[in-house]
Amino acid sequence: MTEPTRTGAAGPDDGVYVISVAAEMTGVPAATLRLYEDKGLLTPGRTAGRTRRYSPRDIARVHRITELAAAGINLAGINLILELQDHNGDLRAELDQATRRTEHAKPTDENR
Repeated sequence: MTEPTRTGAAGPDDGVYVISVAAEMTGVPAATLRLYEDKGLLTPGRTAGRTRRYSPRDIARVHRITELAAAGINLAGINLILELQDHNGDLRAELDQATRRTEHAKPTDENR
């Protein structure tokens, strides 16, 4: 998890919601959120006292899990899909970074 910004606003990875609020926001029972965590689908942040704190990104992930489950995909399949989507996002970020470096390093007409 990242630290809140200096303005006090929470970022997308900052755990700000306790489990009861996350359950209400997602329409998923707290016990199911715990199950998702046990199955490795979700990893909420923890306070020093070990209380779960869900981030906006966690909430979005729960929505994606419920969409996939509603489509008839079991939890093992959902886990694989989410891992592939996460990996794809990482690869896209690396590609974007490499593209920016390459474009920045290209000689311009002035430098030729």
